[in-house]
Amino acid sequence: MIYKSNCRFPYGVITLCSDGERLTALKLYGDRYYDHICGGGGTEKDDLEIFEKTRDWLGRYFDGQNPGIDELELAPAGSSFRRRVWEILCRIPYGKVTTYKDIAREMRGKGEKTSARAVGNAIAHNPIEIIIPCHRVVGSDGSLTGYAGGIENKKKLLMLEGADMSKLYVPKNVF
Repeated sequence: MIYKSNCRFPYGVITLCSDGERLTALKLYGDRYYDHICGGGGTEKDDLEIFEKTRDWLGRYFDGQNPGIDELELAPAGSSFRRRVWEILCRIPYGKVTTYKDIAREMRGKGEKTSARAVGNAIAHNPIEIIIPCHRVVGSDGSLTGYAGGIENKKKLLMLEGADMSKLYVPKNVF
Protein backbone atom coordinates (compact mmCIF):
# COMPACT_ATOMS: atom_id res chain seq x y z
CA MET A 1 0.00 0.00 0.00
CA ILE A 2 1.27 3.47 -0.89
CA TYR A 3 0.29 6.42 1.29
CA LYS A 4 0.51 10.10 0.37
CA SER A 5 0.44 13.42 2.11
CA ASN A 6 0.80 16.95 0.76
CA CYS A 7 2.42 19.77 2.66
CA ARG A 8 3.27 23.38 1.88
CA PHE A 9 6.81 24.64 1.82
CA PRO A 10 8.20 28.09 1.07
CA TYR A 11 8.23 27.51 -2.70
CA GLY A 12 5.02 25.51 -3.17
CA VAL A 13 3.61 22.07 -2.42
CA ILE A 14 5.52 18.90 -1.64
CA THR A 15 4.02 15.43 -1.95
CA LEU A 16 5.30 12.78 0.45
CA CYS A 17 4.87 9.07 -0.29
CA SER A 18 5.40 6.14 2.06
CA ASP A 19 5.04 2.39 2.30
CA GLY A 20 3.56 2.98 5.76
CA GLU A 21 6.87 3.05 7.64
CA ARG A 22 9.52 4.56 5.38
CA LEU A 23 9.61 7.58 3.09
CA THR A 24 9.60 6.36 -0.51
CA ALA A 25 9.25 9.70 -2.30
CA LEU A 26 9.31 13.45 -1.75
CA LYS A 27 8.54 15.49 -4.83
CA LEU A 28 7.95 19.15 -5.46
CA TYR A 29 4.63 19.62 -7.22
CA GLY A 30 5.45 20.32 -10.85
CA ASP A 31 8.68 18.30 -10.85
CA ARG A 32 9.16 16.84 -14.31
CA TYR A 33 8.97 13.28 -12.86
CA TYR A 34 6.18 14.04 -10.40
CA ASP A 35 3.50 12.02 -12.20
CA HIS A 36 5.79 9.04 -12.61
CA ILE A 37 6.80 8.91 -8.95
CA CYS A 38 3.86 10.45 -7.06
CA GLY A 39 1.04 10.42 -9.59
CA GLY A 40 -1.86 8.00 -9.59
CA GLY A 41 -2.82 5.63 -6.81
CA GLY A 42 -2.00 6.00 -3.19
CA THR A 43 -4.16 6.66 -0.18
CA GLU A 44 -4.15 10.06 1.53
CA LYS A 45 -2.99 9.58 5.12
CA ASP A 46 -1.52 12.66 6.76
CA ASP A 47 -0.97 11.16 10.21
CA LEU A 48 1.68 8.55 9.43
CA GLU A 49 4.62 8.84 11.80
CA ILE A 50 7.09 9.05 8.88
CA PHE A 51 5.12 11.96 7.40
CA GLU A 52 5.13 13.77 10.75
CA LYS A 53 8.91 13.23 11.07
CA THR A 54 9.46 14.36 7.48
CA ARG A 55 7.37 17.53 7.94
CA ASP A 56 9.39 18.29 11.09
CA TRP A 57 12.64 17.65 9.17
CA LEU A 58 11.51 19.95 6.35
CA GLY A 59 10.44 22.65 8.81
CA ARG A 60 13.89 22.69 10.37
CA TYR A 61 15.56 22.59 6.96
CA PHE A 62 13.56 25.57 5.68
CA ASP A 63 14.37 27.40 8.94
CA GLY A 64 18.02 27.22 7.87
CA GLN A 65 19.02 24.30 10.05
CA ASN A 66 20.89 21.22 8.84
CA PRO A 67 18.88 18.18 9.95
CA GLY A 68 20.58 14.83 9.39
CA ILE A 69 19.51 12.54 6.58
CA ASP A 70 19.82 9.62 8.99
CA GLU A 71 16.95 11.01 11.08
CA LEU A 72 14.47 9.57 8.57
CA GLU A 73 13.79 6.03 7.34
CA LEU A 74 14.25 6.32 3.57
CA ALA A 75 13.37 3.71 0.95
CA PRO A 76 13.96 5.19 -2.50
CA ALA A 77 13.12 2.72 -5.26
CA GLY A 78 15.62 2.45 -8.08
CA SER A 79 18.23 0.28 -9.74
CA SER A 80 21.40 -0.60 -7.85
CA PHE A 81 23.30 1.94 -10.00
CA ARG A 82 20.86 4.73 -9.11
CA ARG A 83 20.97 3.83 -5.42
CA ARG A 84 24.79 4.02 -5.45
CA VAL A 85 24.58 7.50 -6.99
CA TRP A 86 21.99 8.56 -4.38
CA GLU A 87 24.27 7.29 -1.60
CA ILE A 88 26.99 9.63 -2.88
CA LEU A 89 24.48 12.51 -2.91
CA CYS A 90 23.80 11.88 0.78
CA ARG A 91 27.47 12.56 1.54
CA ILE A 92 27.56 16.01 -0.09
CA PRO A 93 27.86 18.46 2.83
CA TYR A 94 25.14 20.99 3.52
CA GLY A 95 25.85 24.23 1.67
CA LYS A 96 28.41 22.64 -0.67
CA VAL A 97 28.18 21.54 -4.28
CA THR A 98 29.83 18.88 -6.39
CA THR A 99 29.62 18.10 -10.09
CA TYR A 100 28.13 15.30 -12.14
CA LYS A 101 31.64 14.69 -13.45
CA ASP A 102 33.09 14.38 -9.92
CA ILE A 103 30.43 11.82 -8.97
CA ALA A 104 31.15 9.81 -12.13
CA ARG A 105 34.87 9.96 -11.34
CA GLU A 106 34.22 8.73 -7.78
CA MET A 107 32.16 5.84 -9.10
CA ARG A 108 34.82 4.93 -11.68
CA GLY A 109 37.33 4.91 -8.83
CA LYS A 110 35.23 2.17 -7.27
CA GLY A 111 35.23 0.13 -10.47
CA GLU A 112 31.91 1.37 -11.90
CA LYS A 113 31.93 2.13 -15.62
CA THR A 114 29.88 5.29 -15.94
CA SER A 115 29.71 8.80 -17.34
CA ALA A 116 28.56 12.18 -16.09
CA ARG A 117 25.49 11.77 -18.31
CA ALA A 118 24.55 8.45 -16.67
CA VAL A 119 25.06 10.01 -13.25
CA GLY A 120 22.85 12.93 -14.31
CA ASN A 121 20.11 10.53 -15.35
CA ALA A 122 20.26 8.75 -11.99
CA ILE A 123 20.16 12.08 -10.16
CA ALA A 124 17.20 13.26 -12.24
CA HIS A 125 15.26 10.20 -11.07
CA ASN A 126 16.02 10.73 -7.37
CA PRO A 127 12.61 10.07 -5.78
CA ILE A 128 13.38 11.87 -2.49
CA GLU A 129 14.30 15.44 -3.41
CA ILE A 130 15.80 17.84 -0.89
CA ILE A 131 16.52 15.11 1.69
CA ILE A 132 18.66 13.20 -0.82
CA PRO A 133 20.27 16.46 -1.94
CA CYS A 134 20.37 16.29 -5.74
CA HIS A 135 20.15 20.10 -5.78
CA ARG A 136 23.80 20.16 -4.63
CA VAL A 137 25.06 18.83 -7.97
CA VAL A 138 26.04 21.30 -10.69
CA GLY A 139 27.69 21.22 -14.10
CA SER A 140 31.50 21.12 -14.15
CA ASP A 141 31.45 24.69 -15.51
CA GLY A 142 29.33 25.92 -12.56
CA SER A 143 26.05 25.78 -14.44
CA LEU A 144 22.89 25.20 -12.44
CA THR A 145 21.40 22.50 -14.62
CA GLY A 146 19.56 19.26 -14.29
CA TYR A 147 17.17 19.83 -11.41
CA ALA A 148 13.82 18.16 -12.09
CA GLY A 149 12.24 20.41 -9.45
CA GLY A 150 13.16 23.50 -11.46
CA ILE A 151 16.32 25.57 -11.71
CA GLU A 152 14.83 28.42 -9.65
CA ASN A 153 14.10 25.99 -6.80
CA LYS A 154 17.62 24.56 -7.06
CA LYS A 155 19.01 28.07 -6.78
CA LYS A 156 16.77 28.89 -3.79
CA LEU A 157 17.74 25.68 -1.97
CA LEU A 158 21.45 26.34 -2.45
CA MET A 159 21.03 29.94 -1.28
CA LEU A 160 19.06 28.74 1.77
CA GLU A 161 22.01 26.49 2.64
CA GLY A 162 24.45 29.37 2.25
CA ALA A 163 26.28 27.81 -0.70
CA ASP A 164 28.86 29.98 -2.44
CA MET A 165 26.90 31.09 -5.51
CA SER A 166 29.65 33.35 -6.90
CA LYS A 167 30.84 30.81 -9.50
CA LEU A 168 27.43 29.31 -10.27
CA TYR A 169 25.12 30.48 -13.01
CA VAL A 170 21.88 29.63 -14.80
CA PRO A 171 22.66 28.87 -18.44
CA LYS A 172 20.71 30.74 -21.08
CA ASN A 173 19.58 27.55 -22.83
CA VAL A 174 17.59 26.16 -19.88
CA PHE A 175 13.94 25.78 -20.84
